[in-house]
Amino acid sequence: MRVAFLGPEGTFSEEALLASPFGEGAEPVPQATIFDCVMAVQEGTADRALVPIENSLEGSVNATVDALVFEATDVAIVGELVHPIRHCLIAHDELELQAIERVLSHPQASGQCRRFLLERLPQAEVVPADSTADAVRIVAREARPWAALGPRLAAELYGARVLLDGVEDHPDNETRFALLERAGHGGWTPYAPIADAWKTSVAFWGLPDAPGSLVSALQEFASRGVNLSRIESRPRREGLGRYIFFADLEGHVSEPPIAEALAAIEASAETLRILGCYPAAAP
Repeated sequence: MRVAFLGPEGTFSEEALLASPFGEGAEPVPQATIFDCVMAVQEGTADRALVPIENSLEGSVNATVDALVFEATDVAIVGELVHPIRHCLIAHDELELQAIERVLSHPQASGQCRRFLLERLPQAEVVPADSTADAVRIVAREARPWAALGPRLAAELYGARVLLDGVEDHPDNETRFALLERAGHGGWTPYAPIADAWKTSVAFWGLPDAPGSLVSALQEFASRGVNLSRIESRPRREGLGRYIFFADLEGHVSEPPIAEALAAIEASAETLRILGCYPAAAP
């Protein structure tokens, strides 16, 4: 079982994969970007992918949701896990904080450590990297006054030194990861409800251009007692004022209240897509 993850080796994505049941018997396949992870499943070069989809501090990972809607229409979410994120400040060698000129990391990681960067490293230039592990790999090979924000796993893999551990702004920092597989007919894989708790992820767009159309769509869930654990909008890439709405519903797609609500939205929207129906991660 080939499982794609955001590489290179040593990222939080690999850390999450190896620490989860999804990693048992898996052949981890690092990819350069989240988009590449999703498309590896779409194109069949990987059987599965584990990608970040939401962080407790920074919100949704737009690269994941955009790829699922705009590019990978044959890919479905079939599982999820929540993994704690603990950032380390990492350098080539021992280095005083005031001597650090540049801090490299993935923008999500930099955002999760924003207060630390402002208060402890105000002099340092924050530079984006493709991944946290790539940032660590760069500073490990460059004998410069640079540092990276990333996992301890990456420091160990690339022979770098951990200057500080736990530099994230909030100790309860967590990332929700989505497990992806090639979808069945209709854009999702219809698993039978065998888990204790299920989640259904959907996207819909093209609601009537009239006051209250979104409220009416959400009322389809509320009137049937369907709880939404997440809802957000993203640009539709067709000009200003046109949006796609994403929602996570608590429950299985086959349950009558959810099935009825989705049928009602499908009747009024231009497009409704079920992105996945999968066992919910333990709280």
